[in-house]
Parts: sequence; C-alpha cells; structure tokens
Amino acid sequence: MNAIANSDSAAINGADAIPNFDRLAKDYRWMEVFTFGPVLARCRTIFLPEVATACRALVLGDGDGRFTAELLRVNSQVRIDAVDASPAMLDALLRRAGANRGRITLHCADARGWQPENEQYDLVATHFFLDCLTTEECYGLAARLRGAVFPSAVWIVSEFAVPEGWFGQLVARPLIWLLYRAFGVLTGLRIRSLPAHQAALREAGFALTRRHKRLRGLVVSEMWRSKT
Repeated sequence: MNAIANSDSAAINGADAIPNFDRLAKDYRWMEVFTFGPVLARCRTIFLPEVATACRALVLGDGDGRFTAELLRVNSQVRIDAVDASPAMLDALLRRAGANRGRITLHCADARGWQPENEQYDLVATHFFLDCLTTEECYGLAARLRGAVFPSAVWIVSEFAVPEGWFGQLVARPLIWLLYRAFGVLTGLRIRSLPAHQAALREAGFALTRRHKRLRGLVVSEMWRSKT
C-alpha cells in the first residue's frame, strides 16, 4: 500500500484526510521484504517485457521507486511522470533512479484530483496504490485517465485480493484487515477495504488482458488495455 498522492484535497468530495507515508520511506523496502519476501517485487515487474517499448508513462504511488527504476533500466526511451503524496517517497524514488533520473518528472500531487497537462500516455502503472482509494475514487481516477491515454495504452496493476474459497475467507481477508489497520496506525490511512478497481477500469473503457496470481491469489498482477 503505497503513498496516495496529495495536493488540492479540498476539491475531493468526502475524501479522508491524506495519509502521511513520509515516515515509511526509509524502511519501506525492508518492511515489505519482512512481510512478503520477494513476492510484491515480482508482481510489480512481471509485465516489464511487455512495456519495454513504452514512450510516455504515468506511475502513480510507486513508493520508494523500485518499479520506476526497473522500467527506466529496461526501457532506454521512456519518460515518466511520477505522482505521489509523500515528498520523502519521491526523494527515495529519484535516488533509486540514479543516472536515469533525468527522464522522470515528479509531481507531489493528489492522484484523485491531479490532471495531466496536455500529456498522452501509452503506459499507466499503479502498484499497491489503488488499495489506498475508495471504489468511488477508483471510478473517478480511471475515468479521468482514460482521456489521457493513447488507444491501446497499457495499464498495469498490482494489488491485494480476496480469493474465493477457504483461503480467501480464513487467511486473505483477515490478513488484509490487519494490513489496513497497521497502515492506519503508521500513516493515518482511513480506508479499510479493497476497492472494486476492476469494475472501475472496465467502466472507464479498459479491458483486462492478462492476470497472474501469487500466494494463492492474495496478490495479483493485471494488464489492462484501453479499448480503441
């Protein structure tokens, strides 16, 4: 669950207070490794070969920037707009990009209200970010970004999920509940349940083309394409 971006929060009807992920920036990677090992990192990068030729990317809430750094490494032409609420996370992202930092434009802005300025993207990436939004906010974000992408643009998503069956009810659901409570204490995040992000993307005109599950479906990686 990465940082929800922040700027113009008053314009968002009914929005909760912006959570503060600054305090997690230094230790975010190790917190993730301690809890899930390499699984979340693999979810972020599973579709990198498919986006190695993207030219203009929008990355929302990438935390300390591990996906951004990998995308820049495998794709020598891509230029990235990185949107995040946390100045500390954006600083970590920029440091991790190293020599490729010149291809990143940082936006410390609220993704729920942020508007691209005359940009068209062929790639959108949200890794463990949509779970910081309500379902209504996912609908708004997806609808707004649909007008900022090229036909057949790719949107890659990594998220937690509650699979069907006993594992979902007895393991995944309580674990996700615990994660939300922990991030609530650490950051002030007030969201307490996963949003219906798939319905939001479909409503906005994106089609799910690929989906990979890990940990019995507790975490998923998805590739969506905008419909022409």
